[in-house]
Amino acid sequence: MTHIFDDAVRSAVLGHMNDDHTDDNLLIARAFGQDAAARSSTMTGFDGDGGDWSVESAEGVASELRVPWPGGPISERAEVRREIVALYDEACARLGIEPRPHA
Repeated sequence: MTHIFDDAVRSAVLGHMNDDHTDDNLLIARAFGQDAAARSSTMTGFDGDGGDWSVESAEGVASELRVPWPGGPISERAEVRREIVALYDEACARLGIEPRPHA
């Protein structure tokens, strides 16, 4: 059964991703979505199986993107960061971009 994170965890993660990592959201959307030229992406949700993004295409068309966690299902808050970092790293690899170091 898919793990559902509580509202406080979801709010904290989404706030952090959408305030501090807008470029990472866009890289993930371009690498895993249908439009490598997408112009914006916002993380809209996540659960134990993956993350959700709202993506705006180069033409201004909105779509939803669901990306499964690379390491498989998760159930702990700390695992969310690990999986988002893994998505970022894979997005960089797919797009031929050098990833920044992780703190």
